Amino acid sequence: MRALPIVHGTLTSILSHGERRNNQRRKTMRRRIISVVLATILLATILPAQAQQPAKIPKIGFLRAGSESTSSPIELFRREFRKLGYVEGKNITFESRQAENKLDRLPALADELVRLKVDVIITPGANDTRAAKNATRTIPIVFLGTVSDPVSLGLVDSLARPGGNITGFTPIGGVLIGKRLELLKETIPKLSRVAVLWHRQNPGSEQQWKESQLPARELGLQLHSMEVSSAKDFESAFKEAAKARSAALLMTGGGLLANNQKQIISLATKNRLPAIAGRGDFVESGGLMSYGPDRIEPYQRAAVMVDKILKGAKPADLPVEQPTKFELMINLKTAKALGLTIPPVVLMRAEKVIK
Repeated sequence: MRALPIVHGTLTSILSHGERRNNQRRKTMRRRIISVVLATILLATILPAQAQQPAKIPKIGFLRAGSESTSSPIELFRREFRKLGYVEGKNITFESRQAENKLDRLPALADELVRLKVDVIITPGANDTRAAKNATRTIPIVFLGTVSDPVSLGLVDSLARPGGNITGFTPIGGVLIGKRLELLKETIPKLSRVAVLWHRQNPGSEQQWKESQLPARELGLQLHSMEVSSAKDFESAFKEAAKARSAALLMTGGGLLANNQKQIISLATKNRLPAIAGRGDFVESGGLMSYGPDRIEPYQRAAVMVDKILKGAKPADLPVEQPTKFELMINLKTAKALGLTIPPVVLMRAEKVIK
């Protein structure tokens, strides 16, 4: 009978120990519940914030030797790019750099675009493209349409397989330069001497001068070289052309000539030289004739290329494209001022005639 208190004390001890274990379990469960609730609240706070963070907006860099205007290659590209659904500041941004015809500034401007980490660099001409190529081997580069032979200039391996980080649109200037000489000959049947205006510092312009030699010989034409280095050379170049008894003018491409075409047209009119170029705005500004690729096509095609690149395509896999549409423009007002009659066989081929 005396052992009962001992048994009672033992039972009490066992019950107390069980209660402590249950209490501990309840505390542990409460801590777990609180942790889960806090984690849920934290995730509910973080996830919406993450979802609200805007996606990275692609950035396109423009590099140009000349200066920008409302009809510049940069603005024409922007117009076509907007047609693909891109809105500046919303899903695309632009960084534009112009050398203002100071070619020695191009390398620094190209390096600046690289430091800005643009996604694509757009270049209108050969000098721009070369500067961009020297600045980066990884950022995609797309030239717009004045690089007449990117293979011989060492910019791409081939038109079909560009290789590297460069592709674009070429106007096949070597072929078209011969066509322009042919049009001059058809327009002025007795033509024998043609002055060719070209810019030595522009690889594309120099290349067109060289490529004019063969078709000139085939047409029985003698060429006079009007080599210029700056706008200051135009006056003296035209005087030399007159001394050489040149009877017509062929203008090559390049930023210097394009940016000063009004002065060139004025000098051509003053010296009574019927002139032909590759750009339609040359005729609209008072030049006699132009023959070249459709003016909008290069920008349409380049815009599609850039869109593909931004979506993951590599320039090495995008063939360099060539024009499919060409246009002949004639200014009859200028012809009349020069005392020149455009033969019907030439006039009927013109896509646009300014009367």
